[in-house]
Amino acid sequence: MEGLGNALALIGAATAVFAAGAGSGIGIGHAARSATGVLTDKPERYGLNFIMVVLPGTQGFYGFLAGFLVLLNMNVLGGGDVLQLTWQQGLQVIGACLPIAITGLISAIHQGKVCASGVLMAAKRPEMAFKAGVVYAVMVEVYAVLGLLISMFVILMGINWPTA
Repeated sequence: MEGLGNALALIGAATAVFAAGAGSGIGIGHAARSATGVLTDKPERYGLNFIMVVLPGTQGFYGFLAGFLVLLNMNVLGGGDVLQLTWQQGLQVIGACLPIAITGLISAIHQGKVCASGVLMAAKRPEMAFKAGVVYAVMVEVYAVLGLLISMFVILMGINWPTA
């Protein structure tokens, strides 16, 4: 069973990074398809559309941050021996990473859909781009931020990391 705890923890970190990153990729794809369609007729809207296209990408960074914190706490990134976790601690790390993995995946996809609608709306009514397009998209983002906060709280304060 030696190494099982570390393997479980690394699976947790990878899940946070991959799930949130995949959601961001899908979300950006939704928004970018709409933006490229609008830009064929109105290239002057590039700057306005750019904000709405990149917004779903933040969840990928949140997942990366959670994975980075796990690796940092395990000493995987250098600075000494890698800590040996028990299988129970490894399961705790998986549980800690799940909030941002799940909220990042789902919210990024839906944020991309909201941004795609915002891009289309802004093509007809540019004065509403920030009021409706960006603000609605940020409202979806709130749930990814909450998932990130729970993951960070558990990683930083809820796990009894062994000492080297």
